[in-house]
Amino acid sequence: MKTSQKMQQTINDMVDDHRGILAADESAPTIKKRFDDINLESNEDNRRTYRTLLLETPGLGKFISGVILFEETLGQKNAAGTPLAEVAWSQKIVPGIKVDKGTEPLAGSPGDLVTKGLDGLSDRLKTYIDQGARFAKWREVYPITTTNPTRLGIHANAERLAHYAAICQEQGVVPIVEPEVLMDGEHDIDRCEEVTEQVLFAVFQALRQYGVTLEHMILKPNMVLPGKDCRTANPNEIAEATIRVFRRVVPAAVPSINFLSGGQSPEEATINLNAVNQIGGPWKLSISYGRALQQPVLVAWQGKPGNVVAAEIALLKRARLNSLARKGGYKSSMENE
Repeated sequence: MKTSQKMQQTINDMVDDHRGILAADESAPTIKKRFDDINLESNEDNRRTYRTLLLETPGLGKFISGVILFEETLGQKNAAGTPLAEVAWSQKIVPGIKVDKGTEPLAGSPGDLVTKGLDGLSDRLKTYIDQGARFAKWREVYPITTTNPTRLGIHANAERLAHYAAICQEQGVVPIVEPEVLMDGEHDIDRCEEVTEQVLFAVFQALRQYGVTLEHMILKPNMVLPGKDCRTANPNEIAEATIRVFRRVVPAAVPSINFLSGGQSPEEATINLNAVNQIGGPWKLSISYGRALQQPVLVAWQGKPGNVVAAEIALLKRARLNSLARKGGYKSSMENE
């Protein structure tokens, strides 16, 4: 099968009008923080047990079409000896892989960060493909301050995202392109809107320069939100600002926009997704949530075998509510059902 046909098949399998992507690709330090909250040691066996629980949740494939895995997880098997990538696909959940290697300060641009991991990426992708991965994810982050992100920061991060996406498509792997304007800070929603527009404009310029096929990628952006230390904004404000930015800079050729949750609570992330879909646009507007799907699961599970069913119910509930929000049909009263 040609690489373009492979990527189109992956898009067909992942993009529809009711499902989303589960981000279960937390790095070792991040999953340790999550496990610390439930007083559970972050060792390889506990991580495997937890991520197996997520992927074996009965009925998850009704609401989730793809899962982003950490490198360790892609190489793991469940208790029956089945590779976890196969466990995912048994529910028609496409397995994918986080391929970036974390951030470092950007030289010459104090306060800006840039992501590592391009070296050897092509060879790593071949290994991941052999393990069952069909898409990849790369994240660049943009802190907002009075001086950041700088022009250099915006340009350098866009360049990395486009280079990564081009490498993926050469291998027939669908790239998820994740430019995250961070919620941390005192900035208001107008400042977030301004920065998000600048960032996405630069990203799509770079994607064109690198020859990336827009029909064979997924965009994973932030919603336009005020900083954590600023006043809150209501869902309609957030949705209007977010869609306004997308209409200005995101080509209609992009098949799906799958939001990151970015520090929102599970309920906030669903409410705001609902508001965004009530406006809509030429793209599918879906999710690629990590903590906003998993936080209730961890609280229910607590690392105890006797809590597995409760944890699965918590995951299915959040996935189902986000599926309803994709149609603009979510109501806060559903949280109590």
